[in-house]
Amino acid sequence: MPQEQVDRLFHALADGTRRDILTRVIERERSVSELARGYEMSFAAVQKHVAALERAGIVSKSRRGREAIVRAEMSAVSRGAELLRGYEELWRGRVARMDALLAEPDGPTADEHSTTRRTTRRTTTEE
Repeated sequence: MPQEQVDRLFHALADGTRRDILTRVIERERSVSELARGYEMSFAAVQKHVAALERAGIVSKSRRGREAIVRAEMSAVSRGAELLRGYEELWRGRVARMDALLAEPDGPTADEHSTTRRTTRRTTTEE
C-alpha cells in the first residue's frame, strides 16, 4: 500500500467520530442524512467526516434518489489490518531477539544470580 494511502487511512481512523461512522455503516449502509441525525453537529460537518473516510477508501457513497448512501469498503479496512499485523510481527520478532539475548549463557541465570545474592548476604551477616 503506498505511503500516502496509508497516511489517509490512519488519519481517517484517528478521529472518534469517523470510527463511529464506520462502525455504523459496517452494521448496514446508511444515508448521510441518517448518519447526521446521530450526532450533535451540523450536516455539513458529518459530510466532511464521510468525505475523509471516502478519500481513504474506507467508505463509498452512491446516490439513491436524493439520498447519498454510505457503505463500508471492507477491503480497505482489511488492508489496514494487514499493515498492523505486519507491525505486530516486527515487534514480536524484536521481543524474541531480546529474549534470545537475555537467555545467552554469558551471564548468570536468574537462579544462579539469586544463589549468589543469598551467599553474599549470609557471608556479610556472619562477619
